[in-house]
Amino acid sequence: MKRALFVLLTGFAVVAPAMADLALATAKNCMACHAVDKKLVGPSYKEVSAKYAGQKDAVDKLAVKIVKGGAGVWGPVPMPANPQVTEADAKKLSAWVLSQK
Repeated sequence: MKRALFVLLTGFAVVAPAMADLALATAKNCMACHAVDKKLVGPSYKEVSAKYAGQKDAVDKLAVKIVKGGAGVWGPVPMPANPQVTEADAKKLSAWVLSQK
């Protein structure tokens, strides 16, 4: 209901799915270290999308990294585990990340 109200109030109905996933990334604290189009602590989502482009299992790979964390792929700063993120939310987030071009 809140999401629908936000879309109606802002007039951006066309971007509602992207906003919903951005909202999820914000709610799960992903945006503290990542941005859509620039490197922060971790790579931008556009960089991640480009790296995994064409890989059939990319959504599942990234979902595991979101929940369990990872190290060594993007440099010396490890990505911490995020056990508070459910598998379903991790897959939704990874699919959204991979859609960033």
